[in-house]
Amino acid sequence: METPSSSTLALPKPLPSRPRSSPSSRASSVPELDSSTDRERSSTETAIFTIYSMYGDDDEAQTSWTASSTFEDPSKELDLTLGDSFTYSNFFNQRTSYVSNTDTTYIDLSSDMKPFSKLSNPHDRTRTSATSNGSAHSSYPSPIPSYATTSHGRDTLELPTRSKRVPLTPSRHQSDLTSCSSSTDIDAVLPPVSHLTPPHSRPPSLLRRTESPVPEPTLILTPPQPTSSLIPPPSQSPSSSPTTQQQSKLSCPSSKTSLVPSLAEGEDLDAFHVRSTYAHLNAIGVRGDGYEEGVERTRARIRASRGSELRAEAALAGPSERSRDLEAEELNVLSSLDRYGFFFVPSHDRLIRLPSGPLLKRLAPVRAGSKSAPSHAVSVSSLPAASSPLKEQMRVAKWDRMLEVLSRDSGGNIESWIVKPSKAHKLRQRVYKGIPDRWRRAAWEVLMNRFSKSGREAIEKLGDCYQQDLEKPSSYDIQIDLDVPRTISGHILFRTRYGLGQRSLFHVLHSFSLQCSQCGYVQGMGPIAATLLCYFEPEKVYAALSRLHDTYNMHSIFSPGFPGLLQAIYVQERIMESKMPDVYAAFKKHMISTTSYATKWYITLFANSVPFQTQLRLWDAYLLEGEDLFTAVAVAIVWVYRDHITSSSANFETILSLLSSFFVPEDDDTLLSWIERMLGDKKLRSQMAQWRLDWTELVASGKDGDALL
Repeated sequence: METPSSSTLALPKPLPSRPRSSPSSRASSVPELDSSTDRERSSTETAIFTIYSMYGDDDEAQTSWTASSTFEDPSKELDLTLGDSFTYSNFFNQRTSYVSNTDTTYIDLSSDMKPFSKLSNPHDRTRTSATSNGSAHSSYPSPIPSYATTSHGRDTLELPTRSKRVPLTPSRHQSDLTSCSSSTDIDAVLPPVSHLTPPHSRPPSLLRRTESPVPEPTLILTPPQPTSSLIPPPSQSPSSSPTTQQQSKLSCPSSKTSLVPSLAEGEDLDAFHVRSTYAHLNAIGVRGDGYEEGVERTRARIRASRGSELRAEAALAGPSERSRDLEAEELNVLSSLDRYGFFFVPSHDRLIRLPSGPLLKRLAPVRAGSKSAPSHAVSVSSLPAASSPLKEQMRVAKWDRMLEVLSRDSGGNIESWIVKPSKAHKLRQRVYKGIPDRWRRAAWEVLMNRFSKSGREAIEKLGDCYQQDLEKPSSYDIQIDLDVPRTISGHILFRTRYGLGQRSLFHVLHSFSLQCSQCGYVQGMGPIAATLLCYFEPEKVYAALSRLHDTYNMHSIFSPGFPGLLQAIYVQERIMESKMPDVYAAFKKHMISTTSYATKWYITLFANSVPFQTQLRLWDAYLLEGEDLFTAVAVAIVWVYRDHITSSSANFETILSLLSSFFVPEDDDTLLSWIERMLGDKKLRSQMAQWRLDWTELVASGKDGDALL
């Protein structure tokens, strides 16, 4: 196939500078173009450019001109500044979206190009200028580069296609393009783009252009190339693999992540900015990951300044970031971590003790306690420190003898485990006694494999789906980006903005939001994914979420209307009605619906309601038992506080405040032992299964509206 010859775009004389005016007057303020450009153009190739004024809703001023393939005066520039009123929504909309009737257009990232200047946020002001060698430079809204290697040895980046509304007249050898971007405020802008290596691998003097006091983003345009694959440089990925090699326990997503907005699929340009920012930072990393706070790049919308640009640059990881020695302050932070990786314990509004006394009695029908019982539980000033269980070393040895290797990879590393047949009868007992933390990763995978009746092949297939979905747009990306920094605060893995933990969390939630069109993304998925990331790589976290969704019935929990949540609450209420009738009557008397306090329990799997070490113990049992486990936990909490709920001094506010608190168990072993006995009751488990079927029939008959408190 013949490759089109490379030629450059020539631009007309610059438009006269125009003072900013009100939106109503801007449509008529577009200056006339000098027709002398037409007389100077070469007869070989021409390109038609059209710019639409976006300053008013009533009028749409249109101006077009021709540009030659040669440009004699490099000082001429075309100012495409569109003013403060210009936004993504009024430019990249359905009427003016880019759709090309040519194949593709690429940005030249070949090794002979000049260093890029600072690329700003897509909202920032840009220019289109011409260089002395005739190569046209054009800005592009995407702040993030990605790499592609063609069969001709040229590294290219694919640009979005143009609107069919703008008629093009491409020649046989040239695909013409003009690019505009807008001016909007942002606190931090993205770093200079390098054609092959991260910015800090170059001398500092090459990071910015020096032709003007204010650096402008510039990109070299080249004709289409025969490939559109986006592959990282050879130094980052082997040529035989489309994905980057894992550099740590949290593997980086594929560097193939598309840096072209999927306008055909309706991707919002703000969402594309978020997605491409994470992809770019995943390729180069950030400085002080786990130690420094980082710099905000996607949510800030304040005026860009030289200072914010310098802060954004300084927050990027340099070539020596992974090999440098840790500083004294970093060592102090690491030494202060608890056994689960928290450098400080997050605070909560209402910490109350979950006493062990009521849990010493098995679940059975019981009447109300003393009417003079207090309506408030005992408060706790702070969360207890995470300490190693007394019998942990003994349990480590027992799990070592109970599990055996099932498979290894080509390098001899263990891929999967299995329970020895001779020890299978002890699995349930040992899970409820607590899985040692060093065995938790292997044990969780064993439990999910057993419950879902799947194995390594299913995990690998889901891992491939994860990588493929990274290149697709998600309508939830902006909301996911808002939720990522506030998930599991205080954990070193998620401390640094855009650090490896936050990037992995974003990518997992992004891909999982595409897994089920019904569920999409809900906020409860964040704490679940973040907890799993403490033990698994992103690909395996995605696989774990998928299995929770499919076989642990989380699909019904996350689906619109939360049908699984209502079903679990119906089962919980039937247990309360049969075992604690006075408590059930108190809820009816004070008109307290179970959804008002229990929704967050089921949506987040108690991730935001109990200490982290207690959450892990509950999840141990959940992966063994399935959805009944958290119904049992909800019943246990109500069982413990039954006297407070039926107290004569209790009212709507005290009961709702009590059950909306953060619970600190007096003893995790006692809590798990009570739950084990409850779910070990075969008659009760059979009733729970029947109540779930009853709820399904109520929903089908339309009688579910009156079935809950």
